[in-house]
Amino acid sequence: MAKPGIETYHEDGQWKSRRQGSERAFSVGGNKAEQSAEGRATAKRDGVEHTIKNMEGTISEKNSYGNDPSSTPG
Repeated sequence: MAKPGIETYHEDGQWKSRRQGSERAFSVGGNKAEQSAEGRATAKRDGVEHTIKNMEGTISEKNSYGNDPSSTPG
């Protein structure tokens, strides 16, 4: 089973990062850039995708740090 990706998002006046599918953030606080760095570091460590959302919840950026089948040479 694949590991869940990481999501950085804004909720209740704070920037947070969590594993997708989880309701609880593993990191809370700082500004968007600081929280994005926390999420990116975790995504790189886990080898998964990192999704960064804007304040209103739309996706602003996605980065893959795992085995991305669309970038595999073939």
